[in-house]
Amino acid sequence: MVLTATRAPRAEHVGSLLRPPELLRARAAHREGRITLGQLREVEDRAILEALRLQGEVGLDVLTDGEYRRESWLSPFWDSLDGLTTASRPTVWIEWHGLPEGGPSQDELQLAPVVVNARLRRRVPLLRAEAAFLLKHAPAPFKVTMPSPTMTATLYVPGITDRAYPTPADMVREVAELQVAEVEELADLGVGWVQVDSLRYLSLLDERLRQRIHGLGVDTGRLLEETIALDNHVIGAAKRRGLTVGLHLCRGNNRSAWMASGGYEPIAERLFAEILADRLLLEYDSERAGGFEPLRFVAPGKTVVLGLVSTKTPVLESQDDLCRRIEEASRYVPIENLALGPQCGFASTLLGNLITVDDQRRKLELVVDTARRVWG
Repeated sequence: MVLTATRAPRAEHVGSLLRPPELLRARAAHREGRITLGQLREVEDRAILEALRLQGEVGLDVLTDGEYRRESWLSPFWDSLDGLTTASRPTVWIEWHGLPEGGPSQDELQLAPVVVNARLRRRVPLLRAEAAFLLKHAPAPFKVTMPSPTMTATLYVPGITDRAYPTPADMVREVAELQVAEVEELADLGVGWVQVDSLRYLSLLDERLRQRIHGLGVDTGRLLEETIALDNHVIGAAKRRGLTVGLHLCRGNNRSAWMASGGYEPIAERLFAEILADRLLLEYDSERAGGFEPLRFVAPGKTVVLGLVSTKTPVLESQDDLCRRIEEASRYVPIENLALGPQCGFASTLLGNLITVDDQRRKLELVVDTARRVWG
């Protein structure tokens, strides 16, 4: 049976939660060959049940499995597809900012070097395994999160990937088709809610990154159009099957660091009006996200989940400030079309942000308590 919300969800978190120590130890043991995949799955199952209990106690309207079966939010690509390799790829440096003193170094923040070296094929349906467990055990409506197909564009390396795909666009289009098949399977299984996490837009928000793209000869207007079209291809497939669909945007969230800065204005008129998602989960926890004015372009009927609570820092936001900011946003989107959440997950990658489990709980409780204060 599909669990559906009986009222408009006002308190929603993005997806990932801090991994418990037992799960971190088990994943390390599996990588080193000391336990089997089945044994790892047993630890994951226990951790997910505990995560569901936590979210239920806090009172969240929409639950997730904490992304506990993943090394990172991008793992649905690494873990479920054939055609990828970690060998023979030049190091790709991503510049991270905002790390507190004593935090990880740039080297430690780099994800595993992965490149597409053959035609992509689904090896295992990772999302289906996640969803099946939630369908059996989630006590409230839940969502399944998936990366945008556009997030594979950085896995294209000339001289390697072009043996299988003539251009990056050819590769990303095939990934989108694979994800449509995944969405169809989720719908057949009984899932009622999915979320697409799409960070490609951040390169169009940050002036420094836009200039870098221009320097490569890329038309940013065309890039925005292509990104919306690819996301809509997956989102549209979900909506045709009656699923609720969220689209999440942020500016980077690895170990409390960030990658980009800039308001939504450069993309808002097209993205907020054209994207087919029902809910827009938008980062708004710092000045780097700009003001609420771009929300004037949000199409009628869409819900904006204001990411006002930071997962990057243990500092607890003032509830009065949160209420004031929600009121400010309601100048551009009707209050009945707003909701509240954190700006991103608590653990986009395995080790998570530089906060504690207690900090995480307090942040989630703040989201729920504030939503109840505002919307009842």
